Amino acid sequence: MIPHPVIERSGITIRGFTLGPWQTNCYVVSAEASAGQPAACWLIDASFTPGRMIAQIRDSGLRPSLLLLTHAHLDHIAGVAECCNAFAPLPVAIHAEEARWLGDPELNLSMLTGLPTTAPGPDRELSDDETLVLGKHDCRVLHVPGHSPGSVAFYFPGANTVIAGDALFRESVGRTDFPNSSPQVLARSIRTRLYTLPSATMVLPGHGPATTIAHELKHNPFVRG
Repeated sequence: MIPHPVIERSGITIRGFTLGPWQTNCYVVSAEASAGQPAACWLIDASFTPGRMIAQIRDSGLRPSLLLLTHAHLDHIAGVAECCNAFAPLPVAIHAEEARWLGDPELNLSMLTGLPTTAPGPDRELSDDETLVLGKHDCRVLHVPGHSPGSVAFYFPGANTVIAGDALFRESVGRTDFPNSSPQVLARSIRTRLYTLPSATMVLPGHGPATTIAHELKHNPFVRG
């Protein structure tokens, strides 16, 4: 598990689940419940064997309304179908640049692993600076290409937290040796879209431990502030 598996900030609860052979961090984000209604939640990324995440959602009495994807690489989409089946109907949303990737094992890199995989959707295409609303809370979609062309981060300003996918890790960054990756584009995305967030912003990455923007500005050796 990531070091902060449950984060509660300003009415938002974020639970982290580290799943699959690549230790992919997936998240369940929930808002406070309305009177007489179960609390709404989003799933962010769904890796291999998401049963533990599905069970936690059910045990908590949450109501999933959307499955958001930071990008469409295999280890972030392998459990999408299982989650959609568990909570049908559950719409899937991804940036428009990678809408085709869910159904293409070459683009989502699953063919390279010998595990050709497809995922349902998308039902919705995301765009840069779009605002999504969970309960009473805004979430801003930040397009952060480089690791992949449609990579996005999900920024919750009220909770001072960003779910960064594979763009930014603690003292590291996402790989850029894949097809359709670019180290120059990723560095620009981090500097202009993530490093410009408030320095106290918590960063929840797609792999590894949580960090903060302030820590990465000071210590990240790959992209200097």
